[in-house]
Amino acid sequence: MALTDPTGAATQPSRRRALTRRRVRSVAGTVLSLALTLLGLLLVTFIIGRVMPIDPVLKVVGDRATQAQYDAAYIAMGLDQPLIMQFLSYVGDVLRGDFGRSISTGQPVAQDIARVFPATFELAALGTFIGVVIGVPLGVIAAARRGGIIDQVARVVALVGYSMPIFWLGLMGLLIFYGMLGWVGGPGRQGILYDGMVPTVTGMVLVDSLIAGDWGAFRDAFSHIILPASLLGYYSLAYISRMTRSFMLEQLSAEYVTTARVKGLSERAVIWGHAFRNIAIPLVTVIALSFGSLLEGSVLTEIIFSWPGLGSYITRGLLSGDMNAVLGGTVVVGVCFVLLNLFSDILYRFLDPRST
Repeated sequence: MALTDPTGAATQPSRRRALTRRRVRSVAGTVLSLALTLLGLLLVTFIIGRVMPIDPVLKVVGDRATQAQYDAAYIAMGLDQPLIMQFLSYVGDVLRGDFGRSISTGQPVAQDIARVFPATFELAALGTFIGVVIGVPLGVIAAARRGGIIDQVARVVALVGYSMPIFWLGLMGLLIFYGMLGWVGGPGRQGILYDGMVPTVTGMVLVDSLIAGDWGAFRDAFSHIILPASLLGYYSLAYISRMTRSFMLEQLSAEYVTTARVKGLSERAVIWGHAFRNIAIPLVTVIALSFGSLLEGSVLTEIIFSWPGLGSYITRGLLSGDMNAVLGGTVVVGVCFVLLNLFSDILYRFLDPRST
């Protein structure tokens, strides 16, 4: 029997319907926002491809082609169409996963990206893991002991992380830990002995070597990835620790924390059981954005360490005038950011009971 209010109206079904409508509107709004964001991203990349001082036709036919060959290629590439038709054609191609053919490799750009993206994902994932494992506890302890030695250390770590050029840290890391001490592997993903020895399943060498049960290849791959991942992890750590400290300071000054302390709860329970639980929700967004930043910001790291990832691929395409490769890689990075924001938004609503 449905519950009724004093007027006799059935409240339980109406509440369920209202909750369903709110959820449907929320999902619809999220989908619409996602679609508009992706459309804006495609519009920006399309405009970039048109304003760059690079003739895509010459890149295809070469500078020794005749005028007839040039005109035929111009028409075949659809450049004789109005811009709006070119944009719609571009959107349709991207939605089908067609980014064109790379001039540098002669392969479809989508195929090239599928080959190089796992290397960047593996590097960024390990860097984010390092940043989270160290940065979150550091930020929490720094806020709990505000003005203390740990707080000062955390602030210096964050300041240096934001100030130091990544290429300088990378070169110094190679010089010290690889060249002088020999603690880590050199540039590249694997040494010559193990290169190509592990069957490709995911494209991530650490995972593939574990699947194959090849511990020698795993140790070799780990020795090569740990230094660039630690470098990226340091930058992630600086951002995550600073944001964690800021969130915790806000929570520790709230009235409910004072009430918990008055009730006699231990400081550990107050910090980790109450304050930290309330910052977990915004911290999810911070971590997701940090991961996205490492995906698109690892270009210099990949170049320094000869890491065959998406950043190196986009850089080579830019230097060689291969705009299909550049725009395809840019779209993939943008889509990753959009999906990460969508994931954090969904997780935010799942973790926050007020959103239901």
